[in-house]
Amino acid sequence: MPLDRMRTLAALGARSVRALWDVGAFRPVRPDRAVRLPLQYRRYGPVPATVGAMAALRFRGRTAIIDERGTLTYAELERRAAGLATALQARLAGPGKERRIGVLCRNHRGFVEAVLAGSRLGTDVVLLNTDFSAPQLGEVAEREGIGLLVHDAEFDPVVDEAGYGRRRIHAWRDGRAGPYETIDGLAGTEPEPLRPERPGRVILMTSGTTGTPKGARHDVSLGSLLPAALSHMVRVPVRSGAPIVVAPPLFHVLGYAYMSVAVGLGMPLILFRRFDPRRVLETIEEHRAETLVAVPIMLRRLLDVPDGPRPASLRVVVCGGSALHPHLSEAFTDAFGDVIHNVYGSTETGWTTIATPRDAREAPGTVGRPSFRLRVRVLDEDGRALPTGEVGEIHTGGGLRFAGYTGGEDRRERDGLVGSGDLGHFDAEGRLFVDGRADDMIVSGGENVFPGEVEDLLGDHPEVAEVSVSGVEDEQWGQRLSAHVVRAPGASVTEDDLKSLVRERLARYKVPREVHFVDELPRTSTGKVKQT
Repeated sequence: MPLDRMRTLAALGARSVRALWDVGAFRPVRPDRAVRLPLQYRRYGPVPATVGAMAALRFRGRTAIIDERGTLTYAELERRAAGLATALQARLAGPGKERRIGVLCRNHRGFVEAVLAGSRLGTDVVLLNTDFSAPQLGEVAEREGIGLLVHDAEFDPVVDEAGYGRRRIHAWRDGRAGPYETIDGLAGTEPEPLRPERPGRVILMTSGTTGTPKGARHDVSLGSLLPAALSHMVRVPVRSGAPIVVAPPLFHVLGYAYMSVAVGLGMPLILFRRFDPRRVLETIEEHRAETLVAVPIMLRRLLDVPDGPRPASLRVVVCGGSALHPHLSEAFTDAFGDVIHNVYGSTETGWTTIATPRDAREAPGTVGRPSFRLRVRVLDEDGRALPTGEVGEIHTGGGLRFAGYTGGEDRRERDGLVGSGDLGHFDAEGRLFVDGRADDMIVSGGENVFPGEVEDLLGDHPEVAEVSVSGVEDEQWGQRLSAHVVRAPGASVTEDDLKSLVRERLARYKVPREVHFVDELPRTSTGKVKQT
């Protein structure tokens, strides 16, 4: 073994090396293909195209994608992405910002192919939320300078209403003819060698629960990616070649991250255009999938499937995107075993901490410990680090480098640390807890109140299926808490019952002034409750 590799492995430590071995990072590669691996990085840079090209060299005949249209191998996926890239290059309008490609797709092969193809060209790829209204889509497309839009045919009406007038390509059609070219038609183009002038960026949108989403840019390099990847390999036991179901939208940071993990490790990536909990469970069982990626509301839906299977193959459930309340984590663990790995992060910073099943057992509600070589600090309003147990804003640094929003805005930095906008605290063991958004905290009668604390308590009630607690204006107290509750099937819990529960367990000023019973909570496509 070369001396430089021995030094690298020694620096990683035995546990990290074992993790790399377990996930297949040291899988043997044919010498002729091994020589070509670094050439892919030199050609495209730290972009999805490089990951896809390397996967095709390492795992040519292995299944890459399973969706409603069947399967693609890694060799087929690379061939289609290369052909599509050649076709897109001829269809992009002019140099500069207008060369950006927008992707408005549900979870299927067309999304993956569009991202792999676009990133081969050195142009930015903008991942668009499928929940966008026409005004939102029009505003974002104009602001981001999208010169070519790849979208599913089902979004024709919203794209038309948005007034988008540049070139359009259909990624998915349900058997209907249409006026636009398709990915399937263009992917057969004979590939030409492409050497982009610069690495392109993948731009992800913030969640936009309270307004028009912003595009987040990152300065990506091997140095910024490796620490987070190493932490993931050590704490989350995914394996090369083992099927993975990614249920959250691929345009969301959680879905996109695990799409990248799957391709990088040569895992068969199982995708659904729409989340159907029974179908997801049956597919996991059919393909013996070992990993499921989901947001908390999806875990709730899986638990609610009457007589749903509990696949024995499921070893890892990665949960993120919004708060995983302890009562849901415990209920899912009771049903599926110690499989939940709770990841915390944001569109701007990537994943910050990872909680293992052991963390969840020892400290319910924790989001885990910081990733390797990533700094996480809890700071007060003056930027001073707070001691264990005290609540302040969570700041991060040293991982995925946030390069600002595409509209020119930036997040406040303190000594190289970027503010998350979340409030949290550390326990004595160095585990992080998220207490809520800084802008969610209310002041009622001079007291600071975190709605998340009340949500956790009400959500633990056996007759409550879902709950959202927020602050509203109050003439007497300044602000007060208001709760919206979805009863469990057959439940008869009342407003007085829930108020009494909070009054017994928490301070009186934390009791919601009103409780509204609703049929469902309004949510974004990533599972977050929309703020009205």
